[in-house]
Amino acid sequence: MGLWELFIIAVGLSMDAFAVAICKGLSVQKIKIKHALTAGFYFGIFQAVMPLIGYFCGSYFEKYIVSFDHWVVFALLAIIGGNMIKESLEKEKEICCSFCPKEMFPLAVATSIDALAVGITLALLKDVNIGAAVSFIGVITFALSAVGIYVGHFFGAKYKGKAEFLGGVVLIAIGIKILLEHLGVI
Repeated sequence: MGLWELFIIAVGLSMDAFAVAICKGLSVQKIKIKHALTAGFYFGIFQAVMPLIGYFCGSYFEKYIVSFDHWVVFALLAIIGGNMIKESLEKEKEICCSFCPKEMFPLAVATSIDALAVGITLALLKDVNIGAAVSFIGVITFALSAVGIYVGHFFGAKYKGKAEFLGGVVLIAIGIKILLEHLGVI
């Protein structure tokens, strides 16, 4: 997997966290740098740890699914992407303005569940440096989440749905590309 593909996956995965960060930014009356750093920290850490867990689970089961792994990769990315698109079209939920661990932990877990499935996918692909991949995903998510706090605070919820929708489309497109490569179409 190339750096460009990894970057696209990292951005796609971070769109949920970015969207939630926008909502958190909306809820803050007086924005401070600590808000952006807190959101970046929670979302970045969980987006890095979850694919690592998924990778180890996927590595364990790889021998059982190697003959149809390309279909598993495609299905996982299509399901994750489809879910992100569906969520982007749903009515928004109210998000609390607190940045305490009690509020941030569940948000970080919820936005990183799809990263767990992507970690399984990474285990099924050849030539993936998992250390570099999870670090890259965590750093990209940290940066986009921190920016999301400011975007939400200054621009409102205008971009939340679009960010989630785009992230879903990107993940589905990557799944299709991997499937087509394996089938020898591209």
